[in-house]
Amino acid sequence: MKLLIVSATSLEIKPLLATLGKGRALRHRITRYRYKHFQVDVLITGVGMVPTATGTAIALVSYSYDVVINAGICGSFNRDLPLGSVLNISTDCLPETGAEDGEHFLSIIDLKLLDQDEFPFTAGKLVNNSVFESRLINELPVASGVTVNTVHGNAASIRAFLDLHPADTESMEGAAFIYACKMHGIRYIQIRSVSNYIEDRDVSQWNIPLAVQNLNHFLLNLLEE
Repeated sequence: MKLLIVSATSLEIKPLLATLGKGRALRHRITRYRYKHFQVDVLITGVGMVPTATGTAIALVSYSYDVVINAGICGSFNRDLPLGSVLNISTDCLPETGAEDGEHFLSIIDLKLLDQDEFPFTAGKLVNNSVFESRLINELPVASGVTVNTVHGNAASIRAFLDLHPADTESMEGAAFIYACKMHGIRYIQIRSVSNYIEDRDVSQWNIPLAVQNLNHFLLNLLEE
């Protein structure tokens, strides 16, 4: 099986990279590894939607894969999700794309620039329809995500945002990854581990090491499965 693992930073998948060992550098920020009976390509895109969409699209055009995995950490609006939770992000969206109209926000759907069911969107969201015969994947808690250019760190703006876009998690890459995969018609999954709650920014309350540890523990168990 040929796998592509996409991550914004090497920090988020450092334990996985250590286990994979020495790889061979390909073009476009991709490194190829052999792990048991897998060919595992790892793409480190850089942070944000533009490098993620571009990097993922280039990889999918340049090489052939059976499955693509987006692996990373995220913030959570949902306090019922413990820090370190590993999640299957089944829906994502691009809530910042639109226009201000006085005190109101108009999405590109409101502006009639996109139909809410125009491919690859379903009701204005990017929905993962991929099916996996994997106990580990199918036992993951399912969560909704939003993808933003500026992560939230102000209580007032968080409340206003959630009134318009209720979601469990927030990242800077997820929807861009999904968009590229759906446009290429490939099976994919976005796996995120919660590093912090989204509130007035206080990094002393974050637990990135736990999120990274749990994310990579899941990824390695998935390869074993």
